[in-house]
Amino acid sequence: MTRVLTRSDLLSALDVGSCVEALREGFRNDDRIASPGSRVHGDLPFPGTATVLAPGLLPGVKAYSVKVNAKFPGARPALRGVICLHRGAHGALLALLDSATVTAWRTGLAAALGTHVLTTAQGTGGPVVGVVGAGAQGELMVNGLRHFRDLQDLLVHDTVADRAAHFAGRHGGRVVGSASEVAAASDTVLLATWSRRPLSGLSETRPGQHFTTLGVDEPGKQELAADLLEASFPVVDDHSLAAAAGVLTGADGSTRITADASLGELLRGGRPGRATRSGITVYAPVGLPRQDLAIAWLAYRQAELNDVGSRVDLLA
Repeated sequence: MTRVLTRSDLLSALDVGSCVEALREGFRNDDRIASPGSRVHGDLPFPGTATVLAPGLLPGVKAYSVKVNAKFPGARPALRGVICLHRGAHGALLALLDSATVTAWRTGLAAALGTHVLTTAQGTGGPVVGVVGAGAQGELMVNGLRHFRDLQDLLVHDTVADRAAHFAGRHGGRVVGSASEVAAASDTVLLATWSRRPLSGLSETRPGQHFTTLGVDEPGKQELAADLLEASFPVVDDHSLAAAAGVLTGADGSTRITADASLGELLRGGRPGRATRSGITVYAPVGLPRQDLAIAWLAYRQAELNDVGSRVDLLA
């Protein structure tokens, strides 16, 4: 039997604290994984793209994940698809999970974890947090950061004014008129957009700032200018996948910046997070199959315990 977990099922099975700790444990042990998996990206003859992430593997988890997504920026939700959770021993399909929900949770909360690690190094991380892109992943980044600390002042910008206003209202923040205003006023800047042109450059930064950029998971997407990346201490979630996806490639495709560290290396204490208090840090994750597995496995076990979702026999 296969358990089917919809968005509402997943929201009843997941909580921020458990997910953050599952993701943290996965990063700490990612050096024990033989392969990070792969991301296959394909253009479509429609206004969207298709991606497959597989296999999601984690030490100690006797299962693996395969994710199939359609991304249509103009739709709501913009991401639709399914995560298949398979038993490792014989490939039985344990669960089918809504990929939009799992992806938002693992992306936003892993980004919050990376942001927290980099903004607490050397005693940095000021009180003002700015969000550019008031969607599901921005929501989870803010909720994830609140797992670690209070947010004293929150600035929000989105190209859709009503969406920014509702986001700010939910989180006790205030709306500003542009991404540049967010960068100018914030100590920590969180970007989660579909932008294909840089939203922030080096001239808009100041010493000690941190930027987390989520809109770099496909070729051609770009939120931070090459000069900012070159002047920063850039950290990724996985060196090989980030390089393959062009996460640290300039908008024209000609400038390639090498990551200084991965989040797993920072969590294991193998690399410092920031050389000086005045340095600029950037967390630029591409999104990993093992992050899908961390959240899917947690949701599946909780659903089994509480009998959440429905069960179907796909072989009937």
